[in-house]
Amino acid sequence: MTAARERPTLEEVARRAGVSRATASRVVNGSTTVAPSIQDAVRRAVRELGYVPNLAARSLVTQRTESIALVLPETATRVFSDDPLFPGIVRGVSQELEAAERQLVLMMAGSAASHDRIERYAMGRHVDGVMFASMHGMDPLPGVLARIGMPTVCSGRPLAATARVPYVDVDHGAGVASAVRHLVAGGRRRIATIAGPQDMVAGIDRLAGYRTALRESRNRSIVAVGDFTRESGAVAMRQLLDDAPALDAVFVASDLMADGALRTLREAGRRVPHDVAVIGFDDAEFARYTDPPLTTVRQPIIEIGREMVRLLLAADPPSSVILPTELVIRASA
Repeated sequence: MTAARERPTLEEVARRAGVSRATASRVVNGSTTVAPSIQDAVRRAVRELGYVPNLAARSLVTQRTESIALVLPETATRVFSDDPLFPGIVRGVSQELEAAERQLVLMMAGSAASHDRIERYAMGRHVDGVMFASMHGMDPLPGVLARIGMPTVCSGRPLAATARVPYVDVDHGAGVASAVRHLVAGGRRRIATIAGPQDMVAGIDRLAGYRTALRESRNRSIVAVGDFTRESGAVAMRQLLDDAPALDAVFVASDLMADGALRTLREAGRRVPHDVAVIGFDDAEFARYTDPPLTTVRQPIIEIGREMVRLLLAADPPSSVILPTELVIRASA
């Protein structure tokens, strides 16, 4: 009962934001007729006070929603593309939630408006917990939800220093090191990389791992950057061939980009692996059927989804779970 009496009220939100109760109510209930500056002030007050709308609060007194949200800060086009990350994560999450008798709510936040909508939905306590995957930049929302007591977990280390949120990740550094060492052991001396986007932890950590491994082998870095799509891999490979035509190997930060790179190498008349060895990262299903079959660093994508749910539902969760990677050697290297 004490917690209920101490719950912030809509009147307190209105006072904090410097608006009337009616205006605060309209913003909380999703009205788009309020000026953007006033909406921002009210939402900021909601976050600072940890306010929960009354309807959601009343429902929480009697029962939980038994629903967990998985938020993908991507467009629907990207989520339903051939990127193996998204179906793998969803599959793992669904398996574990089904075992726990919980319902999955899949939410995509590919725009600022959809991001705000998800923030209102989660802060309204329409779900019992929120998981984030494929995060870009220093998104404050995971930290905001965690601070108001919403169970929150991320796939990948949150980049925002203030977001003290439990996360599940893989050992990017060890995976990349195994790939580069394999190339060096095979006699490759001009080893380039196609890095992932530098606003995502996977892109950042895999590029850092590549640079560390290259320093150990006393080779210089040769870098192009893609966005984890097949086309970006093809474009980045063309850039590398222009910048460093004598390269003899390339580590690619995702299998999709590696497939694009293979296409560019074929078009340029470079034989794989005779002229240029190629290693990807993911071990997507299609990596077995590229031309030639792709050597790659396997990350357990489905297990990442399962671990996220376990971490979210744990009574006393650790701050992080780091899963191992494994080099899978095929004909491309």
